Amino acid sequence: MPRGDGTLSHDLLPGEKGPQDACGVFGVWAPGEDVAKLTYYGLYALQHRGQESAGIATSNGQQILVYKDMGLVSQVFDERSLSTLRGHIAVGHCRYSTTGGSTWENAQPTLGGHDAGTVALAHNGNLINSAELLEMVEDRAATPEVDGTWRGVSKGELRRGNTTDTALVTALLADEQDQSLESAAMELLPKLQGAFCFVFMNEDTLYAARDPQGLRPLVIGRLERGWVVASETAALDIVGASFVREIEPGELVAIDEDGLRTQRFAPARRKGCVFEYVYLARPDTTIHGRTVHEARVEMGRALAREHPVEADLVIATPESGTPAAIGYAQESGIPFGQGLVKNAYVGRTFIQPSQTIRQLGIRLKLNPLHHVIKGKRLVIVDDSIVRGNTQRAVVRMLREAGAAEVHVRISSPPIKWPCFFGIDFATRAELIATGLGVDEICTSLGADSLGYISEDGMIAATDQPRDELCTACFSGTYPMELPSEDRLGKSLLELEFTPTQEAVRRP
Repeated sequence: MPRGDGTLSHDLLPGEKGPQDACGVFGVWAPGEDVAKLTYYGLYALQHRGQESAGIATSNGQQILVYKDMGLVSQVFDERSLSTLRGHIAVGHCRYSTTGGSTWENAQPTLGGHDAGTVALAHNGNLINSAELLEMVEDRAATPEVDGTWRGVSKGELRRGNTTDTALVTALLADEQDQSLESAAMELLPKLQGAFCFVFMNEDTLYAARDPQGLRPLVIGRLERGWVVASETAALDIVGASFVREIEPGELVAIDEDGLRTQRFAPARRKGCVFEYVYLARPDTTIHGRTVHEARVEMGRALAREHPVEADLVIATPESGTPAAIGYAQESGIPFGQGLVKNAYVGRTFIQPSQTIRQLGIRLKLNPLHHVIKGKRLVIVDDSIVRGNTQRAVVRMLREAGAAEVHVRISSPPIKWPCFFGIDFATRAELIATGLGVDEICTSLGADSLGYISEDGMIAATDQPRDELCTACFSGTYPMELPSEDRLGKSLLELEFTPTQEAVRRP
């Protein structure tokens, strides 16, 4: 049964929703290794990418077992559950919901099966043509076979209430009964639009695929006795795998007893998400040759050049603002110090705060060092502003602790547009930068000054060509044409499947 409601966030205010991560995926092909435990630790390293649910599927060559539940990786798995997941192939997932709600039914990996075997699939990203894929599912499910049974596509997790784009892809892959899983993937992948990093398997082969734009990161690592696929290089490090290369945009990789083979299902049109460098990825991860920590420190340096100010101390909103704050201090010559102490555990609980505790707001996560702050002119560096509620509370808390001045610096440009590729920002109407200019936002926050890094400064810090990055949340320029609004949205696939009926849309 599900544990709690799955409501977790990175945010510093109880109930305040900030930029929610894409998911984390991990896969292992390693005969002779404890692949379930390797996957557990890989997911542990990717926990920042999703905290709502976690799951692992394993295969021993004959059958696939899956264990998944709501909660953090450490809450879902223990020695007993991991010991039941035996085999030489594993696929793992930690989820933040981008399509479909945060429910047990939507936890991954998803399963699909037919006469030729089973597929277990984990997905990081978000598809924008889910409505079209749903129509494909419904069309195939609407025609019964000769013996009166429904085709395989109408079975599986869709029939059990799964409302994710991942379940649609799994169902369509499993429906291709007259060809191999690899052939089915090569036929289906070119039809998918949006961001996707898939790690999936059948009983004897591990697969990985990345969308033609390469919006989300996906890498391959080498173990002494096998291979690893993961969302970030940091997950390779934690399991002792050496980095081999990124999976290229538009590439399908297969790993089995014959080794690693690869083929292209689409030409690469690289548009990596710049927000991975700003916030999403771990600082110890490398994306397309650039260490994320280095990029964030350089963003801080650029921020200091673009928005200098006379001050006594540079502090960060921990932990995401720390590398940029270090860079700001290095470039400006203003000392860097710790002005806020973070309780790392409060935001990882399923227990909702009482009204009394809620009124304390940000102090659940942060507490000021009064002796450091009192009488000082402060520069407080953060990675982004969404609604502004968190920054407003930080500014107020610093002033209450005796700060003489509070200057806010942000290491990304104003967020003005929604993301449809795996980051669940607030709606455009809720984004503070949609309706206010920088001076008005500064006044709203109660700060003495406010400076955002320029888009040029941010991009330069990544060491990536501008035309190979997606900056849609800042610029409004999307890397592909979007469908109409009525065919987009997190709740698009809220469906009901009954044992005797095909899919029916909820009113």
